[in-house]
Amino acid sequence: MEKRREFLKKLSALTATIMVPASNISFGKAPYSDKWGELLPKRKLGRAGIEVTMLGVGGYHFGNTTEKESQAIVEAAMEGGIRFFDTAESYGPHTSEIRYGKYLTPKYREEVFIMTKSTAKDAKTMREHLEGSLKRMKTDYIDLWQVHAVQDPADVDNRIANGVFEEIVKARDEGKVKHIGFTGHQNPKAHLRVLERIEDNPIFETVQMPINVVDANHDDFINTVLPKALDMNLGILAMKTMAAGRFFSIVKRGEKVDWQTDNPIIPNRLSVKDALYFVWSLPVSVLITGADTEALIKEKIKLAKEFTSITEKQRHALIDKVADLAKEGKVEYYKKT
Repeated sequence: MEKRREFLKKLSALTATIMVPASNISFGKAPYSDKWGELLPKRKLGRAGIEVTMLGVGGYHFGNTTEKESQAIVEAAMEGGIRFFDTAESYGPHTSEIRYGKYLTPKYREEVFIMTKSTAKDAKTMREHLEGSLKRMKTDYIDLWQVHAVQDPADVDNRIANGVFEEIVKARDEGKVKHIGFTGHQNPKAHLRVLERIEDNPIFETVQMPINVVDANHDDFINTVLPKALDMNLGILAMKTMAAGRFFSIVKRGEKVDWQTDNPIIPNRLSVKDALYFVWSLPVSVLITGADTEALIKEKIKLAKEFTSITEKQRHALIDKVADLAKEGKVEYYKKT
């Protein structure tokens, strides 16, 4: 317990180093702004050498919403100052990227940072996914392309042997993607394997992984992967910040959920504010949030605008509140360690 507390204290101290000071104030503009209006505060994206808004839109949910709602979410995000948009070729499949191609890139391409991903197991499929993503999203380049959903050390080794890592570097060298990284949600050992394999040649600039208050208690990414990724100066993309919705309901994977009636953990344990502020208090570059409705994305935008910090005491109080929920399959159903 004490070791964890000291470790999190050191991590939280790093948060200030990645936050970007407000600029343009002397020119009479909002602290962060572009042609579409005021932006959310920005954070540094590790060794990529760029800055991104502290809140990003998760593209998975665009495969579950209507066309009208997808467009409304994009517009609400842009109006609220979000400029980071996540998706993957497998979301839908393809539906999320297609809707970005309809509602995001035609109007906003020059002002937004778009990230997509590929679950390909070999170089040929990886290239096919890239070309498909570019076509569906109607863009000549992708800001960040990631090797998606590494499962375990063997999966990492197999993808490397089959040329996946070489292919993603090649795409960057060709200018079809600007930055590259990797993701995974099942097993911290998979992430550690990637970092081990690229240690002598740190090709990746970002890593995406689950970071939430429950994770800190069980098979966690926070205490194992996060410090090593930071040592390599990778930009940290936080996903599943509310355990893919399981903070709202305790369910089994594949079970249909009614978020309005199924035994909510929030607000019985935590508030949405608690969950997000815990993550933003750590040195993450961007918190990627899924939103099925315009109202939900607006709620997260409001919280991002109001965020300052939380104390060490508050951080550990939140962890302790959900410690009993940190058993595999109960909340973080996606972990398979």
